[in-house]
Amino acid sequence: MRTWFARPDALRKAGVLSLNRRNAECIMRLNDRSLYPLVDDKIRCKKVLEAQNMPVPGMIGQIAYSGQSNRFYSHLQGREQFVIKPANGSGGDGILVIVGQRGERYLSSGGRLWDRDDIAHYLTNVISGLYSLGGQPDTALLEELVEFDPVFDGIAFQGVPDIRLIVYRGVPVMSMVRLPTRASDGKANLHQGAIGAGICIATGQTIAAVISNHHVDEHVDTGSPLLGFNVPDWGQIVSMAAHCFEAVKLGYLGVDIVLDKNRGPLILELNARPGLNIQIANHAGLRQRLQQVDDSGAYEWAANERAEWAREHFSSNVYDPRP
Repeated sequence: MRTWFARPDALRKAGVLSLNRRNAECIMRLNDRSLYPLVDDKIRCKKVLEAQNMPVPGMIGQIAYSGQSNRFYSHLQGREQFVIKPANGSGGDGILVIVGQRGERYLSSGGRLWDRDDIAHYLTNVISGLYSLGGQPDTALLEELVEFDPVFDGIAFQGVPDIRLIVYRGVPVMSMVRLPTRASDGKANLHQGAIGAGICIATGQTIAAVISNHHVDEHVDTGSPLLGFNVPDWGQIVSMAAHCFEAVKLGYLGVDIVLDKNRGPLILELNARPGLNIQIANHAGLRQRLQQVDDSGAYEWAANERAEWAREHFSSNVYDPRP
């Protein structure tokens, strides 16, 4: 693994978007706060996307009160696989992935066995707001488990990878795939130790990869090469991301997409404050791409046209950040 440190002038030259600039020029300028609940609440977001005929993982049920926690299994209707999410969670916190059943107990993606009382207690913590934005009382979402697409075998460990796209004024400008590792407990969460691999918007091919800001060429657990992997259904994925702007009207948006082996690309969730590590994963800055969108007028076009414009203009412009 290699760690590179760049001087501020090198970062500016590379067009890296800083946190303060992102907040001031993208989020505050383009994201009306009244629209945040459309994406912050996962249940509401799912319904908004479904109303736009966008494909999403199926919802099994929701637990809103502590008294319902002990009866969660009544929603499952015999399912042995499901996901628990806080409706207003952030950064992957509070997500519990159940991958099977062993007798009366449930097996999580990390290999732990949970009995019904354990699950009920976990749901009570979710409802109490332990994992929610601002610690406010929350609702637990029971969601269908995405069936892992075997195309990612070798470059993901146990869990389901997801694809993050940054959409600026309705135009997809940068993307990466987040790959679970042993350290991330099978979750596609960079802060918990997952790998982020940058994807060329033009081709759908991985061009660089990082784990905890260290550059890697192979998966730390499987040893499989990470670069040069072609993401399936790439044109459809870019188009889906562009269409999300029509659904929620946020000008700076993170779109998370997963590949189900039966249903294809599904929108997992949206984010009104997407992070900036995607620039590290791509070895590229966001600022020039945002300026290109502003100068082009492509943001005024239909979603499919915006997606096609993005694929024509954002090829993998990899740079060496070393001073």
